[in-house]
This record gives sequence, C-alpha cells and structure tokens, in this order.
Amino acid sequence: MVDYAALYQPGVPRNIELPTDTLVDMCERAIAESSSCVALDFFGRTTTYAQLGDQISSVAEGLRKLGVGAGDRVAIILPNSPQHVVAYYAILRLGAIVVEHNPLYTSREIRHLFENHTARVAIAWDSVVDKLRSLPKDVSLEHIISVNLLREFPLAKRMALKLPVPSLKATRAKLTTKVRGEKTWKDLLKNKGLKQSHPRPKTSDIAAIQYTSGTTGLPKGAILTHLNLHSNASQGKVWMPETKLGHEVFYAFLPFFHAFGTTTLLIYGILQQARIHLFPTFDVSLVLAAAKKDPPTVIIGVPPIFDALTATAKKRKVSLKSAKFCLSGAMSLPVSTLEAWEEIAGGYLVEGYGMTEASPVCMGNPFYHTRRPGTIGLPFPSTDIKIVDADDPSIEVAQGERGELLVRGPQVFSGYWNNPEETALVLLEGGWLATGDIVVQDEDGFVAVVDRKKELIITSGFNVSPTEVELVLQSYPGITDAAVVGLPHPHAGEEVVAGLVMEPGEHVDLEALRTFCKTRLAAYKVPRRVFELEELPKSLLGKVLRSDVRKELSPHAKG
Repeated sequence: MVDYAALYQPGVPRNIELPTDTLVDMCERAIAESSSCVALDFFGRTTTYAQLGDQISSVAEGLRKLGVGAGDRVAIILPNSPQHVVAYYAILRLGAIVVEHNPLYTSREIRHLFENHTARVAIAWDSVVDKLRSLPKDVSLEHIISVNLLREFPLAKRMALKLPVPSLKATRAKLTTKVRGEKTWKDLLKNKGLKQSHPRPKTSDIAAIQYTSGTTGLPKGAILTHLNLHSNASQGKVWMPETKLGHEVFYAFLPFFHAFGTTTLLIYGILQQARIHLFPTFDVSLVLAAAKKDPPTVIIGVPPIFDALTATAKKRKVSLKSAKFCLSGAMSLPVSTLEAWEEIAGGYLVEGYGMTEASPVCMGNPFYHTRRPGTIGLPFPSTDIKIVDADDPSIEVAQGERGELLVRGPQVFSGYWNNPEETALVLLEGGWLATGDIVVQDEDGFVAVVDRKKELIITSGFNVSPTEVELVLQSYPGITDAAVVGLPHPHAGEEVVAGLVMEPGEHVDLEALRTFCKTRLAAYKVPRRVFELEELPKSLLGKVLRSDVRKELSPHAKG
C-alpha cells in the first residue's frame, strides 16, 4: 500500500476537513473578510468584494422576481466576465442550479442541452441571443437576460472601441450585438437586493450541471453538489500550502463553462479571496500586457497556453517570475513545455488530472521537488484510487501493471442528469468512478496515463465525442460512412481527423465540408483533416474499429 502522505509536499494533509457550508457561504465569507479588496479585474476596471456582494444580491432578487427558486436550472452562456461571476453566485444564492454553456456552441448543440436540463431562464451574451430565439417552441425557455460585455469595460476602452478604426470596430462587433425585446443585465442590477431571510441552499443540494462529452455521442450533464465543488476547491487550497489568503493574483483565461475553469478559478479563486483577472478568451498579448501592471501569482492553463506565453514572454522580455503556482490539466503536459516554462517563471509548473465527473480534479503533482514530470502525480487529499483490470473492475492489478484508473472522494459526482443508464456505466459499487483511462503506477506511487479505454478525443483541453461528429459527417451529401479519431498534434495534444467513405464518383471538398460542419458543431469539433477511404475497418458485428482507423490514418497524417 502506497503511503501518499509521505510523498506530499510538507504541510499537505492526507485528508481534508470536509466543508460543512455551501459555495454561497464561502463566497459571503470572502465578501465579509475582504470587502475593500479587489475581487475582479476586467481590462483595468475593478470590482471589490463588497461591490461583488451587492451585485450578487441584486441579480438574485431579479431572478427571484422571474420565478427562479430552489432546484430550478438557470443557463449561463457567457465568456469570462464580471457578469459571469455575479450570475454564478446569484443563481446559487437562490438554491437554484447553474448550467454552464459554451457561447460558441451552435443552435443545434444548444438545443440538445436545453431539451435535457429544461432551464426556463438563460443569462446570455447578447451575441448568442439569436441562437436562443431560434430554439423550437417546445423548449421550456421563457426568459432571456441579454448581457452586453462592453458595459464592464473601463470608460476609456469603451470610448476607444467607438472610434471609426477598422480593427477597433471589429473588436466591438465581437463583443456585442444589439438585442431588442429581451430583459437585460442592467434590468437585474436595478433591484435593491435579496432579503437575508430568503431560504439558503444546503451542502447536499445540487449546485451545477456540468456537461461533458461521451462516447455515445451527445453530452451528458454531470450533477455536482455544493459539497462536491467546495471540497474540490478546498483540496486545491491545501495542495498549494504556500499561497496566502487575500494576497494571490489569479489569471482567469480558462473558460468558466469548462469544469477545469469553474473550480480552479471561479470557485477556488473566491475561496482564496484572490484578485482575479478576467479574460473573455486567451489572448497572449492581453495577458502579457496585464502581467506588466499586475503580475500573476497563480496561473491555471493547458499546455498550448503555457507554450504561447513562454515563447512570447521571451520575445517581448516580459517577466513572469511572479508566477509561483502553475497548474496544467485537461491534456498531457509535455516535459519540454514544463522545462521551458520553468526557465521564465518563478515556481513549478505541475500536471494535474481529472474529469468533469470529479468536479474535476482528483490527482496532481506536488508543488515540490518530489514532483514527477511525465506523470499525473498522486491522488489529492481525501481521494482514493485503485487500478483495476480493464475488463473486470473487481480485480485489482499489481503495482506496475496496466489497468483502468478508478477514483473515489468527496468531489465525485452523484450521476448524470436524467440519465441513469450512463450513470451506471461509470459510477460503480462503493462510490468508485471509472475514469476510462488506462494507467500504470510506478514503484513510488506516481501514476502515468498510458492509454484511453474510452474513445474521446481531447483537443486543446476540450473533449470531442467521435460519435457526435460522425453523425454530422454522415448527413453530408456524398458521404456514406465516416469514422472520427484523434491523432497526435504538437500543440493541441490531439487533432480531430476523419476517414470518409464516399459514394461512387464523389470526392470531398474539405472547405465546403468544414463550412457545413461549423453550422452544426462548435469549431473545435470540426475535423481539421479528412481522408477518403475505400471502406472502414469493422468488427464481425459491424462496429467501426476506430483503433484500426487511427492506425490507417496515422501514416497519411504524417505525410
């Protein structure tokens, strides 16, 4: 049996004291203890913790007047912004459930989610409101609150965006669209504030439904409670024992609609009473410009982000020595990325591991010289792991042998929303979560991922279901069959690649096909390359063998 506590950084406990309060209580404590400190920084416009609390209360009251109550689902469709943070905690204050959405999803993708979670209220970036208006009448959506991101910009930047300069006009167009006939964020902020006596959620209540792609095609909603999310943020806090309450500067460019961004930034950042710099999207120039004025101490990202920051910071001679706590996740961290980053940063860059169903982080490397590059590290405090036979989870494999990773802890979800069949496939007896990843644990206890039992494609940290993409490709004229796989990519981890079987005499027009796909899929799901094949390799039962397709396409892709 591995003694994980002996491998941890000094000061990190093997178990945490589980939270007895909710995310609402956590946020209100930060507001009370750091009221005059800056909570959010959005392109130089700041919001103190006291102001954040006032806005949360006003928006909560506005949502209450729309009929939002305990257990109701409320959709958020926003980039990272002050409005996103306020909306998240206002929804939780009412005992309602946050449902995050990628603003870049197509109408088709959004429709499936709304049909599943049946939210009646959506808080949406005004640029995506038309997608919501296009939803069929049988979808339960009743109220759309449109959000103009420009309202949170500093006055000087807002005025600059109005100048008749082509580049500025393009930026403004990306940030806002005129919307008529909808309720606005400004309307919600006009409310005086929610009464203190309004019922509060419990730790066992559902806080969020976080959607994740699966091998069956359509996204599934992971049910995460206040206890799940608060526990995971608390695990992260003890994992970085040298961070100081109220003194850290977080850079938030990982999207909040992604589980990794939600917990490590939107929740953990508030738990740390940190100053959180908000970026609607990752832009290396904007990040480095901010670093000159207010250097970051905590950066959470994915390998391509660290690569881009390293290269550009060196070129422009921008110091990142303030960045002492840097965590990479969502995809494998190349040792070359780690080494290059640590040449310019002030601390370790360590790899973590998780999945949406675990809130999401369940393993990580210590922020200490004992970390092991090339591995996903050790189980987090209060987290158990075991490695089992990939075909029989009741059989544990010997240390050093390949097997499927199972995880158990307070951050593990309770199931998928309205989907007991899929829940039963991954949530096993005893509360063990089957990750679908094949791992090996070395003699010291560190774990490395060596294969994936499930067939998800992970590109730039985002999960892509091959089945979902294949269904779109198969609906394109001239294509009789399609198989989608992930192939190694030096910067994105994997890229989405398709093998197509065409009708006799037909040939694929890649640009036309990609244009077709972009109307039905988010851009990161669209195949980067396609190859025409005479037939797809299949099993005796007719199932496409994606592993064989991957082998067949790999030589072509290299060429």
